[in-house]
Amino acid sequence: MNAACEMPLRNATTDEIRRLLTATRSVAVVGLSDNPDRASYQVAAYLKEHGYRVLPVNPNIGGALCQRSYPSLRALPEAVDMVVIFRKPEAVPEIVEDAIAVRAQAVWMQEGIVHNAAADRARAAGLAVVMNKCIMKEHRAMSHEASC
Repeated sequence: MNAACEMPLRNATTDEIRRLLTATRSVAVVGLSDNPDRASYQVAAYLKEHGYRVLPVNPNIGGALCQRSYPSLRALPEAVDMVVIFRKPEAVPEIVEDAIAVRAQAVWMQEGIVHNAAADRARAAGLAVVMNKCIMKEHRAMSHEASC
């Protein structure tokens, strides 16, 4: 099956997403752009505004959101709770391996990003997995529910 056309075979439930967003404090954003017009920048800025520690991971930029950018997850100077992926599906397996190596607790593949084999590998290593969902939209929905 072509990874670029996959649909999630299994995904986190709304309750699992709620628990994950509540427990997470630090987020590595793989593929974070330094361009404010890009979705990765907007999502990372939103997360930062809502109290998450955001670490940019992109070897092609010096930094974003007043944070130094790191070339890979393995180059991060500190542990992170979650890895948010803004990369093409074919890049996901390597990112998942790095997330496992740095002992992240979760991987989150943004809208349009699905890789079932990598998701299975992450789950087998004990990581929570969310695919094909926007973390900003999910956080907003959770925040809206809490205020009602």
